[in-house]
Amino acid sequence: MQHDLIPSAREKALEDRLIELEMRVSFQEQALAELSDALADARIEGARNTDVLRVLLEDLGKVRSALNADSASEPPPPHY
Repeated sequence: MQHDLIPSAREKALEDRLIELEMRVSFQEQALAELSDALADARIEGARNTDVLRVLLEDLGKVRSALNADSASEPPPPHY
């Protein structure tokens, strides 16, 4: 019965391989979680950038409209 308690070389190799595979899966799960977090951060930053760009484009449109306004409709400067 002593023979049953001592793992064979094949069993030891399988156990070592199983441990290695479990470690790889663990590292992959961690990497996947980190990538998921990075993607979420990138999406948030992209949404912020979209909002900033929208505001800037609106402001640019207002500036262009003000610059292209008909000068005849504006009152003369005070020194005239």
